[in-house]
Amino acid sequence: MNTIKINSGNVKMIAHRGLSGLEKENTLSAFVAAGNREKYFGIETDVHKTKDGRFVIFHDDNTARVALDSLIIEDTTFDTLRKLQLTDIDGKRGRIDLLIPTVEEYLDVCKKYGKTCVFEFKNEFEEEDIYRLVEIFEKADYLDHVIFISFQLINLIYLRRRYPQVNSQYLVEHEWKDEYFEDLEKYNLGLDIDHKLLTREIVDRVHAMGKEVNVWTVNTLEDGERAISLGVDYITSNILE
Repeated sequence: MNTIKINSGNVKMIAHRGLSGLEKENTLSAFVAAGNREKYFGIETDVHKTKDGRFVIFHDDNTARVALDSLIIEDTTFDTLRKLQLTDIDGKRGRIDLLIPTVEEYLDVCKKYGKTCVFEFKNEFEEEDIYRLVEIFEKADYLDHVIFISFQLINLIYLRRRYPQVNSQYLVEHEWKDEYFEDLEKYNLGLDIDHKLLTREIVDRVHAMGKEVNVWTVNTLEDGERAISLGVDYITSNILE
């Protein structure tokens, strides 16, 4: 899969799970590939909690799609997951560098290349785990360069209890409900929406609140140009540059 060039103007480009159109998603290689490209403003990723209470960078609940072996993240220890060799983008194993990263390793890459972290809380976390995760960025003095995102509103509610101003976006898929406007307003959230659901009315109303709009996952020029024409602030993509 080759990257596709787009004239994004002032719209900020986010590399979805790293530059996953070129490198295996959510690996340090994908994060470095995005880091090396000036076009990208931020690098998006996902976090899960392991059986023994550690945090790892991974998208799915189960490792089968990207690692052949079928392990449930939440039911597996960190050490076991860390030894797992992921497949390359051709579906084959062989590269010893393709391992499941830690949050700290992801953060180190973003910080080295000056990229904003777009950090998704996968599934529903305990409140204290949300704070443990945020503290990783605090201790690295990088919290001002993070956008926290989640489909689980409760994760963002927990976040707001201790961090009322940190940059955060509510992820939306499947269908749009006008009640989401109330959630954005009440909890001081931006919007991160499936690009297929986006309308000019949604963009205008979110902007009227003083919030930003991100769209995912935009992988064609046609969809990218449509998002730009609707006035989005961010485009999240696997392959657009």
